[in-house]
Amino acid sequence: MAVFVASPVMADVQQADFDSIRLYTLKNSSGMEISVTNFGAIITSIKVPDRDGKFDDVALGYDSVDKYINAVDKPYFGAVVGRYGNRIAEGTFKLDGQTYTLAKNNPPNHLHGGIIGFDKVVWNAETKSTDRGDAVVLRYTAKDMEEGYPGKLDVTVTYTLTNDNEVIIDYHATTTKATPVNLTQHTYFNLKGEGRGTILDHELLINAKRFTPVDETLIPTGELAPVSGTPFDFTEAKAIGRDIGQDHQQLKFGLGYDHNFVLDREGKGMALAARVHEPISGRVLEVTTTEPGVQFYCGNFLDGRLTGKSGQPYVHRGGFCLETQHFPDSPNQPEYPSTILRPGKAYETTTKWKFTVKE
Repeated sequence: MAVFVASPVMADVQQADFDSIRLYTLKNSSGMEISVTNFGAIITSIKVPDRDGKFDDVALGYDSVDKYINAVDKPYFGAVVGRYGNRIAEGTFKLDGQTYTLAKNNPPNHLHGGIIGFDKVVWNAETKSTDRGDAVVLRYTAKDMEEGYPGKLDVTVTYTLTNDNEVIIDYHATTTKATPVNLTQHTYFNLKGEGRGTILDHELLINAKRFTPVDETLIPTGELAPVSGTPFDFTEAKAIGRDIGQDHQQLKFGLGYDHNFVLDREGKGMALAARVHEPISGRVLEVTTTEPGVQFYCGNFLDGRLTGKSGQPYVHRGGFCLETQHFPDSPNQPEYPSTILRPGKAYETTTKWKFTVKE
């Protein structure tokens, strides 16, 4: 039976704003643990076994809330980002004849919901038991025109830990006005254990024959380009670092991999997004989702200035993200799958992380 542990975090912080911040730990029958705080709906740790049964924390992050708040560069470790994950060009979009202006917090573009996105607010949280496993349910209501987005948006994110070493992430949202919605989870993984060097030796497969090339500001050009013959071909597993140093314009724009991949899928159900194997530990992470895309990011902006839970610096490319999502800048690119949610409709999407080992 999984167990819940709920405890205050950052007891030495005196501000009243922190009074309602809690940390919730779920543990399943095989000993796997995940910890979640209602600040930013952040997954603060994921402890899973290696091939010898040794548990390590494979999620980058911190051991106190003030470090999440005050971190340089704001890397979004473990957070739910929204109302729109990824970038919107020039911080503006037009919807139903009206132009909306957003913060250009990633100049010249808008990124991950703005200055105070969903990663920087306190969510309401509760725990519950389900037939799939025990869960943390987080809720947040974004006001009409919060960060420039139209409509009051009621959001629920549920993290469920199963006894099969799966983390299931269910998203649900409704709105009072038509609005773009594109929620994603921004955990950085290192399957050797957080703080243990780079992830360049991890072997990655991405279930995508196409990706969305970007301009120099990382906004998609609109092309759905084939990965074949490029460093972006992960249709067969290869080390993340194998081709990352190639002389390719897209790698220069992203300073490495920071691109959306168009998943190969049939219908609207769950489909494989990616599979990652770390050879030393034997750990495997498989990501499945209902989303049409996944943003693969390999920690290009980490530079050793941030120190994690183990006291080790997070070095350049010391973690990778697989952000299941709709495509970047979709509100400005009508040929992409729509991200517009309208009143009377529900935004519902699911992503699953399954952890196993390879002998």
